[in-house]
This record gives sequence, C-alpha cells and structure tokens, in this order.
Amino acid sequence: MRYATAPNGDPLATYRQIHAAGRVGAADPHALVALLYEEASAALRAAAWAAENRKLEVRSERVSRAVTLLFALESGLDFERGGDVSRTLATFYHGLRQQILKASIGTNPAPFRDAAASLDEIAGAWSSVRAAS
Repeated sequence: MRYATAPNGDPLATYRQIHAAGRVGAADPHALVALLYEEASAALRAAAWAAENRKLEVRSERVSRAVTLLFALESGLDFERGGDVSRTLATFYHGLRQQILKASIGTNPAPFRDAAASLDEIAGAWSSVRAAS
C-alpha cells in the first residue's frame, strides 16, 4: 500500500517538505526571509559535502535548491522602498548564483562553503535589523 504523502517512495523527502511547509505557513515576512537564508546556506553546505564526496546527483540537487532560493530572495526585494539596499542585494544574489553555477561543474567544495558563509553573514545582518525593529 502506498500513501499519498510519500512521493517517489521517499519518506525522508516527504518529512522535509511537510516540515518546511509548516515553517513557512507560520512565518511572518521577516521570518520567511530568515528561513530562506537558512535553507539556502544549508543547501550550499550540503553541495560542498556532496562535491567533496563525489555525490554528483546530490550536489546537483542541492545546487538547484540553493539557486532557486536565491531567486526567491531576489524576487522578494522591494526596489521602490528598499532603494540602494535592494539594488545591492540583487547584485549580491546575482553574483552568488554565478559563483554557485560555476562551482557546480567542478568538485571543489570551497566555493560552496564560501557562498554559504557569505549568506550567513547577510542573514546575521538581517537578524540584527529584524531585532532592532
């Protein structure tokens, strides 16, 4: 018997989807941005691990997730109200996507870790701004 909640027979993937959906459903917009940073960083660290361990399918999937999350972050920018900050973040996200895609054709984990560290730094700044407001 197959359950509707187990796509492709992968219960762990189903759990991750349900867990993420629950976190997103209860999140305010500021918390959602923080969640996107957290998930993108985690995807990049997993891509680094996969590159190091020659798990090409995992690396590809994690790179795809990180790039998608960066697009989501960029799509949420408000250029009218955010001004220079929004433009700077858009440039940052674009550059990070390029770095990640370039790294995805190799097996060096360092660019993925560097990208995750950059995102963690921005996430820390976002947390500070959020706490101050």
